[in-house]
Formats: sequence, structure tokens, C-alpha cells
Amino acid sequence: MSEWQKSGWRHKPRVQMPDYTDADALHAVEAQLGKYPPLVFAGEARRLKKELGAAGRGQAFLLQGGDCAEAFSQFSADNIRDTFKVMLQMAMVLTYGAKVPVVKVGRMAGQFAKPRSAPTETMGGVELPSYRGDIINELDFTPQSRIPDPGKMLQAYTQAAATLNLLRAFSTGGYADVHQVHAWTLGFTDRDEAEKYRDVASRIQDTLDFMTAAGITGDNNHELHTVDFYTSHESLLLEYEEALTRVDSTSGKWLAGSGHMIWIGDRTRQPDGAHVEFARGVLNPIGLKCGPSTTADDLKVLVEKLNPENEEGRLTLIARFGAGSVGEHLPRLIKAVREVGANVVWSCDPMHGNTIKSASGYKTRPFDSVLREV
Repeated sequence: MSEWQKSGWRHKPRVQMPDYTDADALHAVEAQLGKYPPLVFAGEARRLKKELGAAGRGQAFLLQGGDCAEAFSQFSADNIRDTFKVMLQMAMVLTYGAKVPVVKVGRMAGQFAKPRSAPTETMGGVELPSYRGDIINELDFTPQSRIPDPGKMLQAYTQAAATLNLLRAFSTGGYADVHQVHAWTLGFTDRDEAEKYRDVASRIQDTLDFMTAAGITGDNNHELHTVDFYTSHESLLLEYEEALTRVDSTSGKWLAGSGHMIWIGDRTRQPDGAHVEFARGVLNPIGLKCGPSTTADDLKVLVEKLNPENEEGRLTLIARFGAGSVGEHLPRLIKAVREVGANVVWSCDPMHGNTIKSASGYKTRPFDSVLREV
């Protein structure tokens, strides 16, 4: 396999990426981002890889969640707090039920770009380029709004940095204390519609009461007072990713400094494509979306390219088939992975394969379908 360079993706076929019309403006933004600090650090990425390795062995559970795409207009401390809060509540119940640690990964602080099924969209007889996420262009259906603007990468960086700053404060400042998280859950179970969860909440409370009586509290046990919380996003806009890629001073390897974990989408996983080329060279944990069109042969090639040393925790395969197709497609991919003896983490994305359009025109997912795929 050829030696990797962070700009090597530029010589590969690229899909789902914008065509910037102002090359000088693009180069100026890339140069500016290249001087900024990385958003995450190599030690954090290595720690996540170690925790994901435990998940691959069945000794931990991966919980990953967040917005489909982060919007500049919806950015607020309250939204970050609420996502973090729900993730911790889910993790507590999963930890109690599965009796294993839960690896908590937010789909945030970088999820600004969107792959699209078509390059253009038509409204009222007018055809314009598709909206590709706030890091690229704007949602308003006007010719000017849909022009890709490289300056938006700077705003995305600023928002990601602020998000990570708040997440780190929440994770280590006492907000994530196990007793605090359970208090939120108890508040939820006070509602009539949450009656079926009260038994679980009561049993968790009994466990916490016993620990407190035994002298095990957040005051004397660091693990009960803080959490490790990681960020992830689809590495779709490679100009942004390359500009934030740095050399890890301790290992000499390259780090994608835009997030702890990055993934390759179902529409950009071509084995000889730009997105696979970029991801194969960074030390971060990598996710790979696998849909109905993923063949066993392609998956074997991708596993070898993305994890040639067969590291535990390096590669997470994210199945997104839909409830009606998962039984047909997932077994053949599991078989392919076993045939090559690859170490992978299996993850289920039950959202993107179960999308329907409601009568109002909005995309939604029936909860029964989501649950059935899981």
C-alpha cells in the first residue's frame, strides 16, 4: 500500500463534495485553519480506541447519538446540555442492564456536512444545488444561498471548539456525577407515560443507596464523578479535515484533529475513493457505514485498507439497512468479516434505513421500525 499523505485524497475520485467557485478564498481558509489548534488530541483518540476495543470483544457497549446535522442557527448551550444529558441517562440504564461499561460518543462538534441523494433540488419549477449542510452552503432556497462558501468552515470550527469546551466542562466538573444523572431519570419516571421504567429506576436507586452506605461516592471515587465523552462526525468535507490534521508528537502518526472518531458514509465508501484514502492514514478510530449495497468483497477490501494492522477498536462497522432488510444483509457481512478474521466493532444505525416521508412532507422514522432493526 502506498505511503500516506494528508493531501493524497486530492488525487482520488471524489463524491459528495462541493465545487468551490473561489479558489483563492478556499486556499485562504485552509491556510487559516491549518494554523488553528486541533479540536481533539491524540491521547483522547487512543483512549477511545482502547474503549472501543473492549466493545469489540463484548466487554463494553457503544452508545453513539446526536443530531443528523448540526445547524449554526440552533447552536446553544441548552441544546448541547440536553443532548449530553440524554446520552448519560441512556448510558446509565445500559450500564445497569448489560453490566458492562458504555462507551459514550456524541454525534456532535463536527457534524455539519450532509451527503445528498441528488446534486440539485427543484422547487416551484426552479432548480438549484442541494443544501449540503451549514459548513458548505445555506438552507434558504435562493441561488446565492446555495453557493458553497469556504468561509463557513471557520464558523464550523468555532462552533465545534465551543461545543467541545462545554462538553469537557460537563464531563469533568461534577455535572455528570452518577447520582445527578440518576436524579434526572427519576424526574422522567414521575410522568404517567414512563411508568414501565420505574422498576428499573428503583433498582438503580437501591444500588446507589448501597454504594453510598458503603462509603463509595463521587467525593472519594473519581469514576463516579466524571465521565469520558467523545465526539464524532462524518468526514465528508475533506478540505476541512485535511486542514485540521496534525502529527502526534508522541508517536509520529497523523491525527484527524477535527474529532475523536470520524466515519465514512454509505455514499462515500468507494475503496479507491477520496474519503477512504483520507481515513486510512489517520490514527483515530474510524467508522464505516454499511448499507444494502455493501458487498462482501468490497467490505473485505475496505477492512484491509482501513485497518491493515487489524487493531482492536480501530474500525467500527455501522449497519444501516432498515428493519425490513437487516435480516437479509447483515449476516452476509458478518460472515465476510469472520472469513478474514478482522477485529471490528459492530454498531447499528436504525435511523437512516427506516426513513419515511410524512404527510406533511417531513422525513421521520417509525419507532417500531427503529426498535425492530436494533
